[in-house]
Amino acid sequence: MKISDILNQVNTFEKNNFLRVIDQIIVEKPKNYKKVENILSQIDGQIKNADNLSVESVFDLVSDEYQQCIYEQFQNTTNQLDIVVDILIRDGNSLMSREWLLKLYDRELKSIRAKVKDLLHLLEGEDSERVRDYRIYRKCVEVAYTNDEGNNRDKKVTADEQSILTVLVDELELSHEEVKLINYSVVPITKLDIDELISFLVKAGVIFYSKKSHQVYVPDEIVAILRVIRGKEVPDKIYMRVLKALKPSCVNTVAKKHNIQYKLSPEEKYKQIIAEGVNFKKMLLLGIHKPGTTKTERKKVLNDLIENKLKIKDRIPGASLEDKISNFVQYLNEKDKEDNISISLHGYNKLLSDLHSIIPKFDSMVRSEFELQESVALDSNTLLRHGLKPLDILYIIDQEDIKGFCTFKGISTRGDEIVNILDSYRDVKNLYLENYISISNRDINTLKSNNIQIKESELGVQYEFLTKQIFINFKLDVDEKLRARLNTSKDKIDILINLGNEEIIIVECKTKKDKKFSTYSSASRQIKAYKSLAEKNGYKVVKTFIVAPSFSDDFVNECGLDYDLNLSLITSESLIEIHAAFQESKLDEFPYKILLRDVLIDSTRVVRSITK
Repeated sequence: MKISDILNQVNTFEKNNFLRVIDQIIVEKPKNYKKVENILSQIDGQIKNADNLSVESVFDLVSDEYQQCIYEQFQNTTNQLDIVVDILIRDGNSLMSREWLLKLYDRELKSIRAKVKDLLHLLEGEDSERVRDYRIYRKCVEVAYTNDEGNNRDKKVTADEQSILTVLVDELELSHEEVKLINYSVVPITKLDIDELISFLVKAGVIFYSKKSHQVYVPDEIVAILRVIRGKEVPDKIYMRVLKALKPSCVNTVAKKHNIQYKLSPEEKYKQIIAEGVNFKKMLLLGIHKPGTTKTERKKVLNDLIENKLKIKDRIPGASLEDKISNFVQYLNEKDKEDNISISLHGYNKLLSDLHSIIPKFDSMVRSEFELQESVALDSNTLLRHGLKPLDILYIIDQEDIKGFCTFKGISTRGDEIVNILDSYRDVKNLYLENYISISNRDINTLKSNNIQIKESELGVQYEFLTKQIFINFKLDVDEKLRARLNTSKDKIDILINLGNEEIIIVECKTKKDKKFSTYSSASRQIKAYKSLAEKNGYKVVKTFIVAPSFSDDFVNECGLDYDLNLSLITSESLIEIHAAFQESKLDEFPYKILLRDVLIDSTRVVRSITK
């Protein structure tokens, strides 16, 4: 969930700590201070009084400084921030209950203690080159942590000492997990109280916590920053996708370098590599290659991975191998941030339902992979709130089950099975409805990113068709025969709703790019012509509507003063909100009379009315 979405979920008190952290950054005049000042100057200059979208925009401008604030918190080796953050940044864990966080925290401590025990046993017995690296780093951590004791001060690793240790980590090519286990083999690990832990995270501005619902929220923007701090360049779900695309020999090379057992299955190796925190960029640069592999050969492997194995059609630039890998990582993260899920919500729900009924233990597989508690519903809306898209779900299923699913559903297994599955669940009608606002705004770029290929010249017709579909879904009589009979070569009504007894409603659809609809005079002349046309043919026009992306204040005011026309205005956003609420309601037919009151239709009032 985005910051603005979470701010809508929590109360003023629960926002305060986060806003205080941002305010402290602003006081220090960050690099984008002028842009921040410009946003805040539109209110009273106080971030606490800004609307949620403005807060989101300000956070985006100060994200670098925020990252530095959180990074400094990591220098304290006793606050266990690294342990808790490792839980929060896992896919699916950005939204969870207090009780579930406690369970994952207990599980993590138990796992760390067991692994530290194994590590100490390894350090005492084995004498390989890798174990030698472990011993070197552990000795340095030990000295950094205990050298204050001689000066009668508390034991801790200072910021200066940490900076040296970080260089050592890079030179020894230690994974994130290796570093964590070695650190906790030196620094005593004790269980902290869960409420104290949550309070610390809230005060640090890392999470939001609702005391009423006991829900922990971590915004997507903060998850991305925490991943960077922890050295994870991409989410685990994307890392898994890339590992599955690599040749088995490449995966085995990585596993061998990080003491991962050779006998493990491919799936287990993937999970171990990710759990070890093996640096993604370094893995692609050196980790998957045998010693002595030339840069030319390494670049060829990377190009094959991107173009043939992952089938990425977009060009990933980069003069050097390092540049190309950096741009590849940036591309993967930008794609993951997009709201595009490649199929409609209806299609996603149908896919989940079919996977549940065809693949044994599908539900437990999803819950286990993404650490979702039993109370979390496995439907499209819930999974998307947890940041899980159809592609993420399909990639956790092993190849044999994917092939079996395709065979059962009659989906082609030629080429990429996962692409074929998504294509078969792409419900075009619902996909277009979900992009209704972008169509009304004539936003071609967003539509393309959401797999809707449409010419700009076709947007008006498509908007009219979708608006008509919404009124049909309202179970109103959209009378195409009567509309065709009334229309002339000069005056063409977009949508005509037949109420019976020779009473009708006329709807006009207007798309607009980038601007609010503001030309009232021409629009009103058009509506008056339609009304006159209907009345000449013996029909009473009960109401007229204009549906458009948005309307200027002058347009709304002029409409309110025009009593003869009996015209009301509906924005695209309001209409689609009302449509969604009606679909969820128990009503058999939409009570259209609640649309007859306002000049500019208030969707909140209508939604409340039909869902009460």
